[in-house]
Amino acid sequence: MTSELVGWKKSSYSGVEGDCVEVAAAPEIVGVRDSKDRDGDVLVFPQQRWADFLAGLRRSR
Repeated sequence: MTSELVGWKKSSYSGVEGDCVEVAAAPEIVGVRDSKDRDGDVLVFPQQRWADFLAGLRRSR
């Protein structure tokens, strides 16, 4: 499943300390991983759940 995830992107808000996450999308899923441990575990979410999460963040600003 995670092999479908390509084109990992790190936020432009990330600092130089390396405390960052990266996000990649595939047709039905979104993956999130630690940018310092690219071979580590990946959290995988259905695309709609990820969209709901982002919408919640936008509302909380």
